[in-house]
Amino acid sequence: MYEIRIHSRGGQGGVTAAKLLALAAFRDGKYATACPFYGAERRGAPVVSFVRIDDEPIKIYSQIHEPDLVIVLDASIMDVVDVLQGLKKNGTVLLNSAHPISGCNGICRHVDLTGIALATNLVVAGSPILNTPVIGALAKMGVVSLPSARAAIQEMFSDERNVKAAEAAYEELKV
Repeated sequence: MYEIRIHSRGGQGGVTAAKLLALAAFRDGKYATACPFYGAERRGAPVVSFVRIDDEPIKIYSQIHEPDLVIVLDASIMDVVDVLQGLKKNGTVLLNSAHPISGCNGICRHVDLTGIALATNLVVAGSPILNTPVIGALAKMGVVSLPSARAAIQEMFSDERNVKAAEAAYEELKV
């Protein structure tokens, strides 16, 4: 089972990213679950979402304490939450940043999801929406296929800017 923990702030699209990722995995013929965990809902508050992907039916629906992959949609969260806690040995970190991450114990990747969202005008209430660009980056990492990522995005959103943002992140991420 491949387990993913997504750290974001309310309004950035972390919960929706988890749902999109699970849908894309399902389109790839996998079993998947997506589960958010947050307190009082408000824009800007820390939010954690969890995704499990497997070839077999998944019977666990809970928080993930030892993820294979940690996604950080807002680097400022790292000042208040230990996002690397429990990361499996040789696990992967994907950080929304134009610059590399330091202090990572596993494989570290970074891509400027915010810049991509702003460039494609994916903004709601003044905040860049990061859910679709991150799915493109995850497709580049092989978590899901790019065709399934596109299909999942198109199923949830009619605006083609979302697919363009995912494709831009796919192209920008270096693996």
